[in-house]
Amino acid sequence: MPSFMDLAFEDARAAEAAGEVPVGCVILRGGAVIARAGNRTLRDRDPTAHAELLAIRSATAAIDSERLTDCDLYVTLEPCTMCAAAISFARIRRVYFGALDPKGGAVESGVRFFSSPTCHHRPEVYGGINETEAAALLRNFFAARR
Repeated sequence: MPSFMDLAFEDARAAEAAGEVPVGCVILRGGAVIARAGNRTLRDRDPTAHAELLAIRSATAAIDSERLTDCDLYVTLEPCTMCAAAISFARIRRVYFGALDPKGGAVESGVRFFSSPTCHHRPEVYGGINETEAAALLRNFFAARR
């Protein structure tokens, strides 16, 4: 049986096949997947169509609530500032991510959004899950485009 991060990688690979930056996200509630998504910024012509935001929107619709207090989020890349803010506003309980994003990340890199005094909700964060695989997926994607 695949792990939850394996499911996020499936969505990342599907995004890559569509020409998108390969990032995938899965949200769980009570151990069951309630939402999953891959990046769709090109397809949707929407700079906010990151995997995390799409999955959060789907999860809130699935449970008919703007709060995801008892939910966990798995994503293949460290969330950016926009996604970290959405995670905080949604009150997600735990975040598990794969590769660090030194340029755009905002959890352990960059602005470290959850450590900011203006951050009202700080989820538990666990980074480096399948980090080597996540970093290779992104590195190979960008190398093929150069």
